[in-house]
Amino acid sequence: MTFNFNDFDLDGEYLQAVEQLGFKEPTPIQQSAIPLLLDGQDVIGQAQTGTGKTAAFVLPLLQQIQAGRGFIQALILAPTRELTIQIAKEIERIAKFSPVRVITVYGGQSYDVQIRELKKGTDIVVATTGRLIDLIHKKVIKLDRVQFLVLDEADEMLEMGFVEDIEEILKHLPNVEQKALFSATMPKAVRALADKYMVNPQEIMINPSNATLNEIDQRCYFVRNEKKYAALLKVLEMDEVQSALIFVRTKQRAQDLADDLFTDGYSARAMHGDLSQKQRETTLMSFRKRQITLMVATDVAARGLDIKNVSHVFNYDMPADPEDYIHRIGRTGRAGRKGCAVTFFTKKEGRTLNRIESYSHQKIQEFAIPSQTEIQAKRDAAFLQKLIDQMKRGDMKHEQILVEQLMEMDHEAMDIAAAAIRLAHSHGSPTSEVKHQKRNNQIQDDVSRPSYTKSKFSEPVRINSRAAHKTPSRDYHVHEQENGMVCVKMNLGKKQGIRPGDVVGTITGEIGVSGKTIGKIHIFNDHTLLDISENHVQKILKNSNGQYKLRGVPVRLTKAN
Repeated sequence: MTFNFNDFDLDGEYLQAVEQLGFKEPTPIQQSAIPLLLDGQDVIGQAQTGTGKTAAFVLPLLQQIQAGRGFIQALILAPTRELTIQIAKEIERIAKFSPVRVITVYGGQSYDVQIRELKKGTDIVVATTGRLIDLIHKKVIKLDRVQFLVLDEADEMLEMGFVEDIEEILKHLPNVEQKALFSATMPKAVRALADKYMVNPQEIMINPSNATLNEIDQRCYFVRNEKKYAALLKVLEMDEVQSALIFVRTKQRAQDLADDLFTDGYSARAMHGDLSQKQRETTLMSFRKRQITLMVATDVAARGLDIKNVSHVFNYDMPADPEDYIHRIGRTGRAGRKGCAVTFFTKKEGRTLNRIESYSHQKIQEFAIPSQTEIQAKRDAAFLQKLIDQMKRGDMKHEQILVEQLMEMDHEAMDIAAAAIRLAHSHGSPTSEVKHQKRNNQIQDDVSRPSYTKSKFSEPVRINSRAAHKTPSRDYHVHEQENGMVCVKMNLGKKQGIRPGDVVGTITGEIGVSGKTIGKIHIFNDHTLLDISENHVQKILKNSNGQYKLRGVPVRLTKAN
């Protein structure tokens, strides 16, 4: 078996790039796929994200094309814009010492920019199907000399309904000599597509190794569906969550859950197909930079995203297919790091859980949902540790003088300490206290979740739109702006289904400002009031005169009276 990239007889410019990129030895999918593709055979590869499959088809593709011939020699199709960008970047990294040129073609980017790049000539095109077909119909892209075709994440492409698009594109590829299809799962639709268009394909299946899964702490919690959100808050409270992906079934559910988490004090954003390209890119970049901790996503939206150092994966909605479970949790526990996979399951999903265990050959240990007593004990332990750390640091002369004054007034040291701790819990860190209070409301299953405004000590805490006053005439009395903030009116409200996360995501995504510039938000029936930092308000108002849309309606922001 090959264990060195030199054994593939690749050109020196690609070996040099591979060495600089730190590739130690070929992964299993690379060991199997690269020799077959270099031999000119059609290949079907099944492997999960994070197994190195992109390089498995990029390296032989680069080896076989001749750079600078002035026409497209290779076409790579992917289901999402993010994945096309990721693949193109991988090609550029591996081809950094060669003159190979690659461009991306995807929706959400200017036609003029893509057409201009195509006219310059390119060797490789990485594309989503919809935009590629548009350019074919506009007669600005020619695929008649394409020799190599790759379909990446084929299962997602078919699940998203792209089979007709793929077949339409194949009609414009008369001279393809080699086809490669890569997929995390192998449903019947993918198999049927391969049987129809591929010639004696060699099949490669890379099952997740036990060694990889052993790096992941897999846990499951039995919970009734209506109690699932409260259970999530409890687990988030107990775990050291540094960066987490939370998977749900639908786009609407992703947005709703992200909004609820955001309202309850967590830095959470949604990732789904209804977001604009700019919003998706902003969310992804914020997640990578740890500016947000929780990203709530559908499988389709998260497929192929290049995300590293994810500490937790939550299966908020359990996947129906065991392969999808492996694909999800494989996003944590990478590069020798430990990861955690948490799955919530209902009574009806017990059999699905058994199928997942059978497929992975591993038992998923079931735990009880953390109790309020356990959560409080953890908070107390953390607080005590902070006290100990402060005592070790010293420098408390002023505080010691105050204690001596109280003791001279005949107060006991125990009473003084207890009172100080009580005050610290209630006033010392208002932001964390607000979060704890909000989470407790969920944990105790309180039906009516109260709203919290920003205190003078805290970062902005957004208002739950469900708690907003219903009387329009009292809008400005209800929304009392903070110092350093300007009250702004948005022309959309409850009637358009607007939520706090929509407001923040739209402004930050379309205009490119930090979420910290936005303060309190009140959502009313036909409009929304929000606070914006006075340092950024002019930029935001200037760029919010209907240039972009939210829920299909042009967004307009004006200063509130």
